[in-house]
Amino acid sequence: MADAGGVAVDQLKAFIERVERLEEEKKVLADDIKDVYAEAKGNGFDVKVMRKIVSLRKIQPHLREEEEAVLDLYLHALGMAGPDAEAE
Repeated sequence: MADAGGVAVDQLKAFIERVERLEEEKKVLADDIKDVYAEAKGNGFDVKVMRKIVSLRKIQPHLREEEEAVLDLYLHALGMAGPDAEAE
């Protein structure tokens, strides 16, 4: 392993190359995800809602319930939910 100014050059190069490969894999996966959403949209699905569902599924159920309860509380406080919202 070469040592240039206190830096393990071979090891550093290996880390950089691994990160570059992973970044390329990430780009390929992002393109694949984009294609799936495009296909879903072509079949009449609302992609914005699908993205929200994917996001919600990542959250633990009890945390999601807490978040939804606070959201509901705020919507009611602002008159954006329930019977008051329908009158507007």
